[in-house]
Amino acid sequence: MIDFGKFKRALALLESQYGHLQTLDPKLPDWMHEAVAESVIQRFETCYDCLWKVLRRYLQEALGLPEVPNSPKPVFRLANENALLPSPIERWIEYANVRIATADDYSGEKAKAALAVMEAFIRDAKALYRTLTSGGGKCPSS
Repeated sequence: MIDFGKFKRALALLESQYGHLQTLDPKLPDWMHEAVAESVIQRFETCYDCLWKVLRRYLQEALGLPEVPNSPKPVFRLANENALLPSPIERWIEYANVRIATADDYSGEKAKAALAVMEAFIRDAKALYRTLTSGGGKCPSS
């Protein structure tokens, strides 16, 4: 059985923190905005990592694919070939590229690029979660 618990929790934490960023009082000091933005990016990284790993496991266990690579982009391509992704493959490759770019640097253009895809990523991750958990696997109760 596939355990979706870490993915579900990481997604909930990302969505919550992103909501905090969206409603942050503009009068607060810049450093506070930056700190919350960095936290959103860190939560994105965690959620993204949980997502592609659980997707890999789903491809192996639920779909029975014998050889699933241990790398995000090939996993997304296989998921796309098996009609699991809720949006075009190009968007998932973009998420992968954003994740790579933020690995050690949350500043400037990289941070802006990450935050620019956050709303779409959350929407797509939630849709993928629904797809995976409705197709079998062990979904923790809400």
